[in-house]
Formats: sequence, C-alpha cells, structure tokens
Amino acid sequence: MTEKSQEHSLAAGYLFALGATAIWSGNFIVARGLSDHIPPVTLAFFRWMTAVLVFAPFAIKGVVQEWPKIRQHLVYFGVTAFIGITCFNTFIYIAGHTTTAMNLSLIAITFPVFIMLFSRILFQEALSLKKVMGILLVLVGVLFLITKGSISILLGITFAVGDLWMLAASILFAVYSLLLKRKPEGISVNTLQFTCFLMGLVFLLPFFAWEQSSVQGDFLNQTTIFAILYVGIFASLCAFVLWNKAIVALGPSKAGMVYYTLPLFSGFLSYLFLDEAIGMIHLLSLVLIFSGIVVTNHKSGAAHKS
Repeated sequence: MTEKSQEHSLAAGYLFALGATAIWSGNFIVARGLSDHIPPVTLAFFRWMTAVLVFAPFAIKGVVQEWPKIRQHLVYFGVTAFIGITCFNTFIYIAGHTTTAMNLSLIAITFPVFIMLFSRILFQEALSLKKVMGILLVLVGVLFLITKGSISILLGITFAVGDLWMLAASILFAVYSLLLKRKPEGISVNTLQFTCFLMGLVFLLPFFAWEQSSVQGDFLNQTTIFAILYVGIFASLCAFVLWNKAIVALGPSKAGMVYYTLPLFSGFLSYLFLDEAIGMIHLLSLVLIFSGIVVTNHKSGAAHKS
C-alpha cells in the first residue's frame, strides 16, 4: 500500500469512527428526549425488535451454518446478551428519566477505566502508574459531574439517580466489551451480534410484559416510531458497521480515542434539540475525564518504536 493510499485509509477510518460516535450520541438524546413519552423497557424492547427484524435477512444464513458452535457456547451467548443487550441500553433509557443527555454521554466514556480494572482483577493484566493516574483523573471527573462540584453533596452522598444508573450501564458495557474480546473461535462477527440481539430481546420480554402491565397509554406515535427506527436501525446496526470499518482501518486504540468525542456530539445535539444548557461543570468534568483517558492511553515514543 502506497503512502497516499495509507493516508486515505486513515482518513476514511477516522470518518467511520466519527460517524459511529455521532450516531451513538443520538441514543442519549433519545433516552432523554423520550423520557416522558415512552417507558424505558418498552423503548429498549422495540429498539432490539427493530434491530433483529432488519438484521435477520443478512445474518440468518450464518446463524444456521454456525448453529453447532453456538449451541456449544450457549452460556457465553446468554451472559453476553443479557449484559450487553437486555441490561446495558435499558439502563441508559432508565437513566434518561432523571439526568441530562450531557451527563449520560460524559459518564458513558468512563467504560475504558472499568475495562482496565476488570482486566487487572480477572486476567492479571499489568496496571502501570500512568494508568492508575489516568483512572484517578477520570473518576474525579465523574465524581465532579454527578455531585455538581459541591463538596456538601459529596459529603451527603446525594447522587442523582440517573447518574448512578448510567454509571452502572458503563460498568456493564465494560464487562460486555471484555466478553466480546473473548468470543468463541469459529463464530463470525455478524453471527455473534445477531445471536446476542435475539437472545437479549428474548430476555427482555418478561420485563417488557411487566412494564406494560403496570403502565397505561398509547406509546406508539409519530415521534416515538421515528425514534425507535433511529435507535433500532442506525444506533444498533449502521453504527456497528461503521465502527467495524474504523477498527479495520485504524485499529482499536485509535478508533477508541475517537469514541471519547461522544460528549461533544451529545452536548451539541442536546443543546439543539433539548434546550439543555452547557455549563462550566460539564466543561470541567469533560476536561478531567478526557485528560485521564489520554494519560491512560498515551504511549511513549519508545513504545511506538517497538
């Protein structure tokens, strides 16, 4: 590959990663903007039902061919689907009822910290002083955000409920990411994703039925249908395809760094569509969180050469 073609590939990779991140940022706008229009589990259920229906024509052949391997690893698929599909986004939609879209996106980008912590605890991966410093910066940023910068709130331990739901979602996403890294051999990415979508939807069904029995009203209207199509098709499928292309072109580390622009997209969209103000608390939290992530992921010149 020539130097010019490599530059084009890198540029395309960054565009793919930015596109995926921008699409995912819209998920937080939906979580917050529809909090008064549709219950959270119902939104999650219709999202994954849409994703399964749209994805099925492209994935079902691979699932049939790879079914013997899927059957051998049903426990893995079940755990991965429950954590990443049934719970993760449902927690985001629950969080959207009591916190802002900006807070959702800021807390969301802390998941790499939990990946490092769990990797250390479960797989004994090395945790350097630089990584520890980065983790501390990110945690301070999150703490600063959910306490609104008030020491009295910190001492009183009065966190916003939605912020805590989002923090739980970030932890789940970290576990889900670690599980994806260890997918069984012989399983294609499309088969893995579709199987998780389908099993996650099945696991979500009893919670959906319970929520429907306890709430009343017609939730399907022009606004909610468009939102469901957005999160079901774009946030669940299109962003996934773009992200995979970015990984191929850039590698996981560089693509992962682009993901940290998520709060910028969410902040801009929430300002445009939800009239949410962007204050100094958000900016300072973003600086702390982003600084911690950069410190954690930065490699020295020697590391680059090796």
